[in-house]
Amino acid sequence: MKYLKSSLPGMAAAFMLLWISSNAFAQEEQDDVSKALDSTATQWSFQFAWQQTDWKTDMVDGMPRPQGLDNFAQLRIVAPFVFDKFTLLPRLTLRHYENVNNGDNGLGNTELFGLIVPKSWDWGTGRVGIGPLVTFPGNKKVARDEWGYGFAAAAVNSSGNWFYGVLMTQSWRAVDPNSLPIGSSDTNPLGIAPILNYQMGGGWYIGNGDMVMNYDWDSNEVYLPIGVRIGKVIPGGKGSWNLYVEYQTSLIYDNYPGAAKDSSWRFNITKTLPAGF
Repeated sequence: MKYLKSSLPGMAAAFMLLWISSNAFAQEEQDDVSKALDSTATQWSFQFAWQQTDWKTDMVDGMPRPQGLDNFAQLRIVAPFVFDKFTLLPRLTLRHYENVNNGDNGLGNTELFGLIVPKSWDWGTGRVGIGPLVTFPGNKKVARDEWGYGFAAAAVNSSGNWFYGVLMTQSWRAVDPNSLPIGSSDTNPLGIAPILNYQMGGGWYIGNGDMVMNYDWDSNEVYLPIGVRIGKVIPGGKGSWNLYVEYQTSLIYDNYPGAAKDSSWRFNITKTLPAGF
């Protein structure tokens, strides 16, 4: 917790800096492609993805590295609620996991957060938002059977062919800290997801994908994946289709106490619709 408290002012300053510096784009509008790539845009989004993952099998502090779950199917829904002074963007993420090695499968920890974007923080080509985050208990075979709570924040912008930004999540486990093993806490790793996409023309784009860096507060270690996403946006009369394939591996992981990807492949299809469809 002491690390989080000391880091929050710097995190807030970074978000406000992007917001202020991006006001040069005020009142401009995103094109159809960048809007389809933007989960903070005021639009409905229905995403289905499937991911297959192989995990690193090295040693951490003399012990075999923990293994993650092999595959998951994901459904993610974003629903806009537009008010006079702000927009609320609830995002619900459900994942069904499977472990190929032992046959376990089931629903993981469902995540719901509501990004609040004040009108003055939305300049058309991008925006800044922050809001509460809740995780629901999942199947004990593939997830934690416990609640979590915290916050999420995002800052994004588009400029020319570029769409870029960052998404942060921080949550705490709803458990008695005294019941946890020595050396661990109720604070989940901080998640920082940089966003970078470049439009190549004709709806095609390339980006870094779902690249979530984790900082573990207990061990002070960092995990950083790296990957590439190639996709195509197909605009329509109302809304767009976004299809992509993504590959990831691990870049920084040696001393991180959790699972680390050896390789993963994700296949995605997303349908977006305007708020008043």
